[in-house]
Amino acid sequence: MGGSALAQQAPPAGTPVTAQPAQPTPPARPRIGLVLSGGGARGLSHVGVLKVLERERIPVDVIAGTSMGAIIGGLYASGMDAATLERELLKVNWDAVFANRVDRQLLSQRRKEEDFEISPLIEFGMRDGELRAPLGALSGRGLETLLRRYTLPVRSVRDFDRLPIPFRAVATDMEDGRAVILSQGDLALALRSSMSVPGVFPPTEIDDRILGDGGLVDNVPVGVARAMGADIVIVVNIGTPLAPRKTLGSVGGLTGQMINILTEQNVQRSLASLGGRDLLISPQLGDITAGDFNKTPELIALGEQGALQLAPRLAALALDETSYAQWKAGHPREPAPQATLAFVEFEGSELTNPKRFAAQMESAAGQPFDAAKAERDARRLAASGDYVRADYELVTTDRGDGLVFDLEDKPWGPHYFRVGLDLNTDFSGRSAFNLKISHNRHWLDANGTEWRNRVQIGEVPKLFTEIYHPLNWTLGISNDWFVAGYGEIERRKVAVYNGVTGDERGHFNRSAGRFGVDLGQPWGQFGEIRIGLTHLTLRNEPEILSADYVGPRDTVTIDESGLRVGVVIDQLDFANFPLHGYRVQGEVVTGRRSDSVTGSDSDRFTRVESEGSAVGSWGRHTLNAFARVQHADQRSITGLGRYTLGGFQQMSGYLPGQIEGNYLLFGRLAYYQRMSYTPVFTRGLFVGGSLEAGNAWEFSSQMKLNDLRSGMSLFVGADTGIGPLYLGVTYAPRGAAGLYLFIGRP
Repeated sequence: MGGSALAQQAPPAGTPVTAQPAQPTPPARPRIGLVLSGGGARGLSHVGVLKVLERERIPVDVIAGTSMGAIIGGLYASGMDAATLERELLKVNWDAVFANRVDRQLLSQRRKEEDFEISPLIEFGMRDGELRAPLGALSGRGLETLLRRYTLPVRSVRDFDRLPIPFRAVATDMEDGRAVILSQGDLALALRSSMSVPGVFPPTEIDDRILGDGGLVDNVPVGVARAMGADIVIVVNIGTPLAPRKTLGSVGGLTGQMINILTEQNVQRSLASLGGRDLLISPQLGDITAGDFNKTPELIALGEQGALQLAPRLAALALDETSYAQWKAGHPREPAPQATLAFVEFEGSELTNPKRFAAQMESAAGQPFDAAKAERDARRLAASGDYVRADYELVTTDRGDGLVFDLEDKPWGPHYFRVGLDLNTDFSGRSAFNLKISHNRHWLDANGTEWRNRVQIGEVPKLFTEIYHPLNWTLGISNDWFVAGYGEIERRKVAVYNGVTGDERGHFNRSAGRFGVDLGQPWGQFGEIRIGLTHLTLRNEPEILSADYVGPRDTVTIDESGLRVGVVIDQLDFANFPLHGYRVQGEVVTGRRSDSVTGSDSDRFTRVESEGSAVGSWGRHTLNAFARVQHADQRSITGLGRYTLGGFQQMSGYLPGQIEGNYLLFGRLAYYQRMSYTPVFTRGLFVGGSLEAGNAWEFSSQMKLNDLRSGMSLFVGADTGIGPLYLGVTYAPRGAAGLYLFIGRP
């Protein structure tokens, strides 16, 4: 039986021999590359294309993307299928994702109170003696958090070739203008870096490179996909249409058009490289802009329609059901990470001491990693107002799994400035103007001491300063004691009116100086309580008085010293035109009073002042209820009541200060509707009206509910970068009708 075991046995003699044809080897399937272009919100249409590719059983072997195309492509490459992408993106609140700061309810009470003084929409700062401005109109912090959550299952993958589908993102080196192909590292940061439109989002920094949006140099990275080994590329170009002439009348419009022109030039170069076997999908997105993230469902549907138009050509690339199932099984998505934290650390900040917040973090060593807790902790750090980035990363080291919060200081800190404006006119000769500037110096020491200043010039000159020093007695989220010393001086003109006719009876110059020291405690993100010593000096100097004026005609000075207790709880979503939430504030001051009229220096006094608001919305409609109650047990030795009413939405239909007294009741119910059109540099445009009731009395015995006066207003308003803006009509049955233009809080 010698010979090879592979030798075939010869057939019997005489048996005809039939030649057997050789079985051909199946041709190798061409590698398919998917190229997804950038275009902001228009890039959400990529999800619709992915739905069609899955339905048609098209295997994708490599993915290259730019900007929003990198985000969709990177998430798909990480193992998220089209259905998961669609479900998750439909849940996203894009306004919150791109907000310049975290939700107002999450801010410390100090930050919330600043909103009532000056609008937070415009902020600039100073570092090293140089004035600086923010690097982007929008914050990328929310987007980073979103991407971090979605990419957690592949957090240990540092080489993008080892993702379920090999992937590349394109960014621009903002120093030399070259394309940067991101093929390794932190996937979430790579995706964010690719979408960094200059002037819109701040750039990122990776490996000592400042990276901007990849669309500037390669918005349709066909060459990148071919370099990854793609034989055939499916290109999805969502377009960067040039803006019409009517939008070119501003610096912003011209800048956007310049970027679009540069982008479109490199797009055409990439499309010119396509061959006969390549496919180009161009969804017809009409006039949907790069900022229309609220049109996510429509964009996904349009992407799906665009891909279906090429279904016959896609069919040539399709696999049979069995082969496609095998391909999908070879690209599984990793499960969510399970880890017990060995450590929690902070890195990146040079100006602050984030370790000071460690005791307030929900994430702690020894606990299982919880992505929701990590996100809340990152938002808590961002709420301090000190960071342009507050990201987190779950890392694995020789010490075990740990949570690292990656912080980037605002380049325009630690001196922060805001500018605001108060302006009002009734178009009948009465007007007022105030310019307000605030300055905050953060992190004077490792405890987080702050110095806050506010200057106001104009109709009511005012100067305020406060030193706020945390005591580092922190035991938890709601236990962070502080001590604060403050001082304030102001001067204003006060008119005195006949309570019945409304005729003016005189003018006073009122000067006030107040200073004190408080011991306080924040109540987490809900509010704070303060208790301290305070002193007030009030000086009323008559300027001109009518013959029928009854009261002191000489200058009167009052000094009050006492104990002050103040409480505030604030959960409004916005300080101006809020849509949801509530706010309650109360203050009690008790002590001794002296005055220059009676010469008394032993009068006891008590002041109680409180106000509150509750806001609810349904759709675009909002109801805002507000009430104020104040009382001061003092004699009218100055000729002026302690509290006043009058003016737009402070008893509409009456002149500012026309109603005065020592005991005050006031209520207002406002309705407003947010319009679909949002003017530039505003949060929104609103139309609405208010019904108001209130009065003020000299003595508590005079207070009667049937003595309440009424007023009303109709208005158009907007929340602008320099403060709320109103154009309103007012009326009061016992007052008058009027027209107001108002910038600032009523």
